[in-house]
Amino acid sequence: MNQELTYWVALAHTPKMWTARKNEIIAFCFQQGKSIIDFFSSDQFLGMELKPQEIELLQQTKNELANYAFMVEELLNQGYDIIPVTSKEYSPTLKSNLKYSSPIVLYTKGNKQILQEKSIAIVGSRNANEKSLTFTDNVAKKASSEYKVVVSGFAKGVDKQALDSALAYKGQSIIVLPQGITTFSSGIKKYYKQIIEGDVLVLSTFHPKLPWDVDLAMASNSIIYGLASE
Repeated sequence: MNQELTYWVALAHTPKMWTARKNEIIAFCFQQGKSIIDFFSSDQFLGMELKPQEIELLQQTKNELANYAFMVEELLNQGYDIIPVTSKEYSPTLKSNLKYSSPIVLYTKGNKQILQEKSIAIVGSRNANEKSLTFTDNVAKKASSEYKVVVSGFAKGVDKQALDSALAYKGQSIIVLPQGITTFSSGIKKYYKQIIEGDVLVLSTFHPKLPWDVDLAMASNSIIYGLASE
């Protein structure tokens, strides 16, 4: 299993290649009845029609497999989960909403079952006034009473209020990170009890060691919306 995850992570982080193109590769493998390992192990990438630049990028990725294997082992040993897009544990809502733009892998910490539940995204201003925060609290309260998972981005203001309110009303929440999951150690420590009890799932689609970045914050918005049916 670890070996296969290595190849999934390698494909996910192949640079300068659109996610949609990577999903086309996965679809091609499925049509051929082959695995992601077969694809990378083949000298000609199973005969898939690829541009010369794509072949060069994938060859570079093959050269990095040992490093990815070490990273996967390290993540699993630290209690993180890696969920490929083809896994039954992957969010069906995310796949339905984003289709070929669905992230190749999800890095998570916590109760993966949360990904299968009904969900609602709550996002808003960092500089929210008291009226906005009260409104957010009411929405989270209603969502929790209806057993809907609250998805937010952990930014201060509305997003953070949505998370804390969901937990206050005995609900569940997904924290979508604008950074790599291993750089969120302080947040994991703060919500460790809720993570262990199964009420919080921390999720990232970025390289595990990437620090917070404004571009990643913008990119994570599509994941927040994608994970929610409302």
